[in-house]
Amino acid sequence: MKTRSHQRAIAWGPLIALVSIGSISILLCLITAYFDFNRDDISLKAIFFESINSGAVGGLPEVIIGILGVSITVVAIIVELASNRYTARITDLFMSSGVNITILGFFVVTGMLCLWVTVTTGSHQMVPHVGSSVTIIFVAICLLLLLPYFAFVFNFLNPHNIIDRMAGSVFSAITSGGSDEHQPVRMKKHTVRGIEQLADVASGAIESKDKVVCMHAVDALGRLACDYLDTKSELNESWFTLTTDVRENPDFVSMQKDVLTKIEQKHYWLEMKILRQFQMLYGESLNRMRDINYLLAINTRKIAERALQNDDEAIVALCVKFFNTYMRATINAKDVRTAYNILNQYRLLAQNVLENHKALIAIDIAKRFKYYGQLGFSMGLPFVLETAAYDLCDLNEMAYKLDTPAKQQLLDIFLDVDKEAEENHSMEASLRGVRKAQIKLATFYLVEGAEELAKCIFNDMKDEIPSRLSSIREELKNIKTKEFWEINDRGINFDYLESDRRAALETYFSWFK
Repeated sequence: MKTRSHQRAIAWGPLIALVSIGSISILLCLITAYFDFNRDDISLKAIFFESINSGAVGGLPEVIIGILGVSITVVAIIVELASNRYTARITDLFMSSGVNITILGFFVVTGMLCLWVTVTTGSHQMVPHVGSSVTIIFVAICLLLLLPYFAFVFNFLNPHNIIDRMAGSVFSAITSGGSDEHQPVRMKKHTVRGIEQLADVASGAIESKDKVVCMHAVDALGRLACDYLDTKSELNESWFTLTTDVRENPDFVSMQKDVLTKIEQKHYWLEMKILRQFQMLYGESLNRMRDINYLLAINTRKIAERALQNDDEAIVALCVKFFNTYMRATINAKDVRTAYNILNQYRLLAQNVLENHKALIAIDIAKRFKYYGQLGFSMGLPFVLETAAYDLCDLNEMAYKLDTPAKQQLLDIFLDVDKEAEENHSMEASLRGVRKAQIKLATFYLVEGAEELAKCIFNDMKDEIPSRLSSIREELKNIKTKEFWEINDRGINFDYLESDRRAALETYFSWFK
């Protein structure tokens, strides 16, 4: 019933606007006529039948009609062009803008006033001085408003402003639907449609290679998810129920009943909807616009970190699943550079998880690092395994500094990451990279006084080929610059060791015969 009432309100909207503008025009005309013709010597017959002539206002009606025609023509063209390029939602937002309705309505009222004064102007007895003066003032205002109005239109149709308005409209629908028990169905439908439209803007920008617009749309979706997590606890229980519109949405309709039940119980249908849009955009930008892939990973990490702040582990686990999905798609597409940067964001999330004392989630992420590193290695992408090893090294360092109970388990996962590489010596470079990362961690343990943990690493590689160990030792000793010599997002040299850790390098290698 609420939806039907809303549809009827939309259908009656243009008629209401027409009646309102017409009423204002008539009222204004009557007011000016009252001041001009409230005299006993002038009759209504003289006003309407004996005094029709162009009089003082001359061709002002044609002027104002020309202004209105130019305005509508220009606006219609640029709104249509913007709608075709970005999203049809632009038309709805523009037509519902209060400034747009006010200015166009003012043009119409001025035109009606011009017509009224022209009809009631006589060449002999009647000269509506008040009406003529008001008309001239209104026409002058219309002329003055023309350029600012066009500036407003172009500013309104700026894609960044459109994206911000769409995101604001979605968030307003969320707060309205979550606080009013009688509106969740309609507001959920509006929310889902708004999220999809934001994703459509990003998708269209990818097709047209408009990176700036796409990045803004992705950031808007990410901010929307983070703001939603901050207000989630204040929403009614009815907001989290999966209504028919949500269940039949393309992102949910193929899911098993058990999965939908879990989504409803864990209260994360909206986060799932946004992250599914991220997944779609990620696939479209692979090997095309890598910056978008990085940004999607960054926003996924930010959503997980905001969920950590709000103690919502279900959303953190959901974001971990999407990171795994990104890695699978990246390795299948053989996009090594993207994998390198996605793993960086994944590691930052794992470190944040450790700082928030969620050791089990950190262990799960470490296992995924091992899995996708080995998967990349098996698919001929050995650098993915090497990158995963260095990220696991950083994760183990943080685990030790935080003295988390998971530090031994994380170390065991790290030492097991290169087992598949050891069985395939055709990719020697990858194995060397993993060994470097493990030796780098051993030097950290020695500097920190944790010799027993360094011994664990030594026992794992004590049967290593001596010539390989010797060359690795020389390479690690000779890296004196922390910054990498090429431009990349991490900006660091994997093999760099501080001076105290280079000194510990000698201690570690002295254990080998």
